[in-house]
Amino acid sequence: MADLPKNPRGRLSVDRSKLHHARRKRPPETDQLTPMMRAIKAVHSVTSSGSTNPDDLERQRAGQELFGRLVSPTLGLRNDPLTVRGGPVPVPAEWVSIEAGHDRRHVVLYCHGGGYTCGQLGYARVLASKLALAAGCDVLSFEYRLSPEHPYPAALTDAVAVWDHLAYMGYGARDIIVAGDSAGGNLALELALRLKEQGRRQPRALILMSPWTDLTASGASYTERASLDPMLTMQYIESVRAAYCSTRTDFASPCFSPLFADLRGLPPTLIQVGTNEILYSDSEQLHRKMQEQNVFSTLEVYEDCWHVFQQMPIRSAAQAMDSVGRFIQRQL
Repeated sequence: MADLPKNPRGRLSVDRSKLHHARRKRPPETDQLTPMMRAIKAVHSVTSSGSTNPDDLERQRAGQELFGRLVSPTLGLRNDPLTVRGGPVPVPAEWVSIEAGHDRRHVVLYCHGGGYTCGQLGYARVLASKLALAAGCDVLSFEYRLSPEHPYPAALTDAVAVWDHLAYMGYGARDIIVAGDSAGGNLALELALRLKEQGRRQPRALILMSPWTDLTASGASYTERASLDPMLTMQYIESVRAAYCSTRTDFASPCFSPLFADLRGLPPTLIQVGTNEILYSDSEQLHRKMQEQNVFSTLEVYEDCWHVFQQMPIRSAAQAMDSVGRFIQRQL
């Protein structure tokens, strides 16, 4: 995948072979799903039904852990567990490092996805490993507390504690790239916004993969692309949203929906999204609002790809991770 050309404002990059701005309306027939996407939808319906009943959550979380073990790259990588202390509770975490020589001056802080109801270190290892290989530096992932047992703001509190741990280790804000996918993309943005609120320096850059930015689900893609999405449904979104927000229903609040926050001062941001996502609008609108508020933002749209496709061993995922690596190197 060749280096992405920039427009005169330097805000949007497009790879001619795989990326485009999906402005045209796609017919919503279910039979457009490819065989791989149908298989993903079948697996996802079992492990991520959206039910927050204890037994269902246990099955979903176990399924994600198994997925992580099966898909995570391992060659040339090492995993070192640790426990982050200093916050209200200990936070399990893990370093993913390249065994060969690599950049030790910078680090990626990775926030895993899972609708704020699922996701543990084994599941996080999939993208943490790919990020380490793409960025050429160590990646720290962490197991923040999950909903509904621990609704907002538990996950954000844990993220701040891990950020503070990196500072304790000697990393400055400009040494840290924050990455996240799906709900982890929401958490990455909320972490940056919390640092801004506290008057602290921003990370070097943000990497957002299919970020969940609008908990009101107001974007057109929630209806227009519902039959194209092999991963997510509106029922799932409503279920995990209720678990995360608990008794609160002010979903448009910037603490839940960073799309509606004051984004000024946030660091350069790379956003990646697939055309076949009901969360497509979350990425498109975030990119537009970042531009309007003078935040450097690059939006990459991947044709016929689904929610967090970067996890899968496919060509589009490899191209996306290559682009992540180039974006990070341009920021360092």
